[in-house]
Amino acid sequence: MQGDIVEQVRTVAARVAAGYGLEIFDVQYRREASGMVLRVRIDRPGPGLTAEDSVGVDDCAAVSRDLSAMLDVEDLVPIAYTLEVSSPGLDRPLRGPDDYRRFAGRVAKLVVREEVDGQKYFKGRLAGCAGDEVLIDGEDRKRHRVPVGLITRANLEVEF
Repeated sequence: MQGDIVEQVRTVAARVAAGYGLEIFDVQYRREASGMVLRVRIDRPGPGLTAEDSVGVDDCAAVSRDLSAMLDVEDLVPIAYTLEVSSPGLDRPLRGPDDYRRFAGRVAKLVVREEVDGQKYFKGRLAGCAGDEVLIDGEDRKRHRVPVGLITRANLEVEF
């Protein structure tokens, strides 16, 4: 049932977000200590390389307001819940080839399920994708080719 709710909310949230030139990054619905929480993460399509390109507080507030109204009207969630709308964050997860291309030039951490070049962990500057491999210029000053299918976790690193 929770999966159905998530998919229905994702559909409604996508319509609301699109009205602001945004897209849905993730939707979660789960029980937490405070009760049921419906968490919607929004993102701005495109390179997202500068603070101006990122999702801001005003974007989150606008989507939250409109989404809350839509969810009340459509009555998709059968019990009381807390709605949270946020961005994926500065240390956002990377989810596939499009993200590795989009964030080329940014520092990331990758964890793989099998060793690649004798390593199961990489930290370095993303250099995009070549076929089904992520290119990452590691801290060891070598360019590594990491098969996308072996990556179990990948996140951007916060740079100041």
